Amino acid sequence: MVFVPGYGLAVAQAQHALSELAKLLQANGTEVSYAIHPVAGRMPGHMNVLLAEADVPYEQLVEMDAINPEFPRTDVVIVLGANDVVNPDAKTDSTSPLYGMPVLEVDQARQVFVVKRSLGAGYAGIRNALFELPQTAMLFGDAKAVLNGLLSELRELGVGRVKAAA
Repeated sequence: MVFVPGYGLAVAQAQHALSELAKLLQANGTEVSYAIHPVAGRMPGHMNVLLAEADVPYEQLVEMDAINPEFPRTDVVIVLGANDVVNPDAKTDSTSPLYGMPVLEVDQARQVFVVKRSLGAGYAGIRNALFELPQTAMLFGDAKAVLNGLLSELRELGVGRVKAAA
């Protein structure tokens, strides 16, 4: 599983909920990493700082050039408020203002969940083709509320509980 933190994560101050979810998933055998775009958020290094605040291990932060080849082998990507940095039109649509901008190639993953407050355009002010792909599911809401809801659901299902020895 790869998490893609973006500006929406920062605005919601959801880094601690994300870290908690990642720890729960890892405790149940899920391999977790974080795809870091150089300008995710509003400045270079923004996501690294936010995730460090939440005690995310630095070795789980994977820069764009290293993570992009991994997306075709990735089962699940959860995009949290990122928009322009995951827009596949930057690679394919020469009429797009993003054309030529390096992006996280999350569209290559088997399943993509995008958490956003709305279908609103990102900083570039254009639609995101990722939202229309068949492997993408949209989940509308504040990133912190969505992550906390997911944590609650997983706990209700018993995920994260230590199994008693037989």
